[in-house]
Amino acid sequence: MSLAFSYYMPTRILFGVGRLKELAAVPLPGRKALVVIGAAGAMRENGYLDRVAEYLRRNGAESVVYDKILSNPVSEHVDEGAALARENGCDFIVGLGGGSTIDSAKSIAVMAKNPGEYWDYIVGGSGGGKVPVNGALPIVAVPTTAGTGTEADPWTVITKSATREKIGWGTDATFPVLSLVDPELMLSVPQEVTAGTGMDAFFHAVEAYLATVSQPASDHLALEAIGLIARYLPLAVRDGSNLEARTKLAWASTGAGICESLSCCISHHSLEHAVSAYYPRISHGAGLTMLSVSYFSWLAERHPERFPDMAAAMGEDLYALEEERDKAFGFIIALKKLIRNIGLHEEKLSAYGVKREDLRAIAENSFYTMGSLYKLTPVPMTVDEVTAILERAYS
Repeated sequence: MSLAFSYYMPTRILFGVGRLKELAAVPLPGRKALVVIGAAGAMRENGYLDRVAEYLRRNGAESVVYDKILSNPVSEHVDEGAALARENGCDFIVGLGGGSTIDSAKSIAVMAKNPGEYWDYIVGGSGGGKVPVNGALPIVAVPTTAGTGTEADPWTVITKSATREKIGWGTDATFPVLSLVDPELMLSVPQEVTAGTGMDAFFHAVEAYLATVSQPASDHLALEAIGLIARYLPLAVRDGSNLEARTKLAWASTGAGICESLSCCISHHSLEHAVSAYYPRISHGAGLTMLSVSYFSWLAERHPERFPDMAAAMGEDLYALEEERDKAFGFIIALKKLIRNIGLHEEKLSAYGVKREDLRAIAENSFYTMGSLYKLTPVPMTVDEVTAILERAYS
């Protein structure tokens, strides 16, 4: 079979302990920033916002703050943040925080330069599918969690609350121009958030490895990230001050984000987006984890070819196994171990108030909003099959 792929990665990444301070000297893409942070207040409480504002000031840039972003960010806040950027003459956007904040920064950057409402440009669901012909303001990403890898890809995931649509979208203009990945900023992340965001990064790598558009560079990075997360996530959950573990996870997350640029996620993400669109208090990483054993067991049964590689990356001994199916299910064994080792083994959809009667509607929503990822899944799936996967994950 012939090999063909594209590789485009325009983001400058400054990675390492203590590198946030380089924001005071590195060339900036503008002179007035809208700094986007979450509504929970952690960026202020931990002093990160003050540090970023001071470094920008030293580098000759003013800053304005938008601080309303939710853990499952919504389109209303994108439009509001963009209006604030325009009113204040901001010429670049800084996303400071977790994936939700940086995703929102990307979307705000688009809307600060284009007319109408954000949903006019979304591809999928009820989105208008317009092309943002004016591109986006330059984006600087400063992640404080090791999870989404959004600092290294163009994707941004936003929910339209009124219609329960949570859709990922992006263009070449939504790649950050600069990302500062400083593991020291991740030392303050609580245990539960460490576990959930780490699993988000894990599934980015897993899905990119399984996707029909995988390529040599994404395969290499995906297997490395899978192995790093399997080894170091339990350590970081047990001891959040473990800087070595935080650094390894930060790289795994960024590497998995690069995988999302070079390959893509598959329908596991489509399904979780639908779940948390219906039930927004379910965090993305927790939702992916709740669905994972059911989803990947179904897939391993029907398309086992790449699962043994992932099991081996996680440290499973496959030497004594002869059947391809058994080797594939070595990954499921390793996945269950990882979930237990980080304390998420009791998380179930039913515990979050998900109604069993909503499961089919959730399955249908996943096809309606993000059906494109089903096309990249190595096995065709039907609404009935996806509903059955949800049933098995329910309790």
